[in-house]
Amino acid sequence: MTTASITGATVPPMPEKTPKALRAAIAQHAPKLLVDFERHWRRDIMDTYDLAPVPAFMARWWGEYALARNPSLEAEVHRLEDDAAQEPDYARAKAMIEEAGRLRREAAKAEPGQ
Repeated sequence: MTTASITGATVPPMPEKTPKALRAAIAQHAPKLLVDFERHWRRDIMDTYDLAPVPAFMARWWGEYALARNPSLEAEVHRLEDDAAQEPDYARAKAMIEEAGRLRREAAKAEPGQ
């Protein structure tokens, strides 16, 4: 894998869109997510022998990794969420949460290799 530049920071590219490749990328570049990733995989797929949840699983963890691989973007999203939780003005808090959600959705649009 090569690295790409997003918002001035060098971040690893997105892996192939398979559970195995995503798990390897998480283990290498965002290990703080690994325990939850594996717990979710075990609970919803491995222990049930049901492959129906795989697309939803991949969508969730694709987005989580896309955000976590870019520390500055991840910090901005978490700052917005934390600030919104403390904001007494509903309209401002809502705007912060909406912006955090928009950033999460944009990050999750990354394609393999980007």
